[in-house]
Amino acid sequence: MDDLTVKAASSAAVYKASPELQHDVEQFLYLEAALIDEHHFREWLDLLAEDVTYTLDTNTLAQVRDRRHGIAPPTTYIFHENKYTLERRVARLETGMAWAEEPQSRTRHFITNVRITGEMGDEITLFCNYAVHRAAKARDHHTFYGTRQDILRRNDGGWLVVRRALELDEFVLMTANISIFL
Repeated sequence: MDDLTVKAASSAAVYKASPELQHDVEQFLYLEAALIDEHHFREWLDLLAEDVTYTLDTNTLAQVRDRRHGIAPPTTYIFHENKYTLERRVARLETGMAWAEEPQSRTRHFITNVRITGEMGDEITLFCNYAVHRAAKARDHHTFYGTRQDILRRNDGGWLVVRRALELDEFVLMTANISIFL
């Protein structure tokens, strides 16, 4: 599947997914969220394709002169990862030497407004909204809200994440780090 299309397509795209496909995809997303929340990171990695890209973009307060043409201010990556770098993050968490995660954060992932926007061959594109609450230490609580675009690929009766492009709603990170998986 080509690189993801213009973000405006997320709300304008009209695609009629079957109720079975919608249910199957939502159950996959809920399972994935539960694996992360329960710290089953190795099992979560098994749900990622070998060619996965996992990105989080900044948001910007810059003004846009002409919204009619979809011109958006430039963004930069907070992170841009692949399967290898995600595996390294998990391995680091397993050592107990990831100081931002001592004690380990408790997270709750909420996935909502799942909209399947296209299907090409064995891959689908979807948009959804997310909220991730993180509780670490006595006063380190933060909730991340945003939207994301995923590409999933069918694999042996299940799904693999091929691409996840996350965008936060906040313009300035109010947390000291993002050491968790969003």
